[in-house]
Amino acid sequence: MTLSTGLALLVLLVLANGLLAMAETAVLSSRKGPLRKAVKQGLRGSSQALNLSENPTRFLVLVQFWLTLSGTIAGLLGGAELGGDVRVLLVDWGFPSAWAGPVSFGLVAIGLAGLMLIFGELVPKRIAAANPERTAARLAGAMRLLAWLAAPVIGFLSLATDSLARMVGVKPRPTSESVGDDEVRALVEQGLHAGVFQRAEKEMVDRVLALDNLQATAIMTPRLRIVFLNVADSDEVNWRKIVASGHSYFPVYQGNRDQVLGMVAVKALWANSAIGIPAKLRDLIVPHLAVPERMTAIQLLEEFKKAGKHIAVVVDEFGAVKGIVTLIDVLEAIVGDLPEAGAKDQPAARQRGGSWLVDALLPASDLASLLKIGQSFPDEHGAEFKTVGGFVLAQFGRIPHEGESFDWAGWRFEVLDMDRLRIDKVLITRAGGPGASGAQAEPQRNETPRT
Repeated sequence: MTLSTGLALLVLLVLANGLLAMAETAVLSSRKGPLRKAVKQGLRGSSQALNLSENPTRFLVLVQFWLTLSGTIAGLLGGAELGGDVRVLLVDWGFPSAWAGPVSFGLVAIGLAGLMLIFGELVPKRIAAANPERTAARLAGAMRLLAWLAAPVIGFLSLATDSLARMVGVKPRPTSESVGDDEVRALVEQGLHAGVFQRAEKEMVDRVLALDNLQATAIMTPRLRIVFLNVADSDEVNWRKIVASGHSYFPVYQGNRDQVLGMVAVKALWANSAIGIPAKLRDLIVPHLAVPERMTAIQLLEEFKKAGKHIAVVVDEFGAVKGIVTLIDVLEAIVGDLPEAGAKDQPAARQRGGSWLVDALLPASDLASLLKIGQSFPDEHGAEFKTVGGFVLAQFGRIPHEGESFDWAGWRFEVLDMDRLRIDKVLITRAGGPGASGAQAEPQRNETPRT
């Protein structure tokens, strides 16, 4: 064999080794999802590539058999043929014959190893890793041909490999893909660094994956911040609560607040009023959806879809109301806080006419800034109270009733809503007539107290 013929065969073996290495990386790195999509799209070779990826053990045996065969032939060719030719050249150039053999063998080994490493491993694998699914589809036909040519040998080697693996306690890996939350987060993180995803998209995916561990109590509006309507109250009292609160839906109860009859929508009340029909609260109550407090956000979403509702009452194991949760709350758990219309859940909301609807938990210092009151609250620095509710309680000197009011610093403070023994909402309006001068007025009762 001439030197040129030997070099040509060696180049062919290196290229064959490179194609095998490329196929190995492409098939083993391919994801089954994109391959299945390619099969549906009719991409040539994708079906064969999918079959190869679903039997990785047999495919690895196939690749390693041909890699070993090509590497062995290349080694024999390099050592026996090219080594002798290089030795003759070295002797002809005046190299000592005693050293010509070992030197020629070393030169051929180094050159062959370099060719195999660069063109038979690194470059092909880099190409395959760039687009594994498409590369696997292109090489799948050639790999099926090689599998057919060496079918008996491949079958024997696969059987021997599986048997030896079971003997040492290695179980076959299931072919079905199991992707968990951590894998999804890792892929999205990679996509973020690669510029495929934006930061907001990654955060949204993280929140979606967390829905299964997020309970209703974590996203609901707590009981203390709910405006309840009592069917025993007059329409005027309930209307004032509705108008002042800014909410769209209200739980209606009878007796106590754990005995919820249902929900009433503001739009239903307004619609009846607009067409001149007397709006009776009891007639507009619709059945409510009750969910346990330990229900997760993802279960809550399914419950909303099944029930055809977008608001639910959260109850504990004893049936006591813990809060209210809406479809918007679930949406905010995914996309983050959304702008709120009106005065919903705001600690202080300005009403028409210049009045203020204030949460009793609002710090008294914040209210002073809000109302631009120049004087300090009585006893505020004595640490007797810190909130608006504490200030109102201090003025009455007892637990007030809904509808009671007093004047102070030119403002009238009216207890609009009570949560059992706790002041919940306070309506603050400009005081007129006596008491508007800024001096503290005696607390006065505007309605008959309930017993």
